[in-house]
Amino acid sequence: MTDAILLLCTCPDQASADLISEQLLERRLAACINQLPGVRSLYRWQGKVERASEIQLIIKSRMPLFAAIEQAILALHPYDTPELITLPVTGGHGPYLDWLTQETS
Repeated sequence: MTDAILLLCTCPDQASADLISEQLLERRLAACINQLPGVRSLYRWQGKVERASEIQLIIKSRMPLFAAIEQAILALHPYDTPELITLPVTGGHGPYLDWLTQETS
């Protein structure tokens, strides 16, 4: 078992995706962040079905850092209720997981 996690967070534009990514990396709250542009999101918001083009962030970090990541994203993100979903990493390539731990310590 590992304390590594993947976090999913969508951003409305490249500027907010870059700001969040850079801040999490500078603060050593994440080891790596993938930005997947061109995500088409359909969701219910305030009683209506909405559609948006977004950038999906896939953030690699560790569970002990979640509270600090959440605080940073809530402070930096332009949405009132940003997506922040945590997925546990139950296994993986040992050297990669070691690197992840080193970069977030």
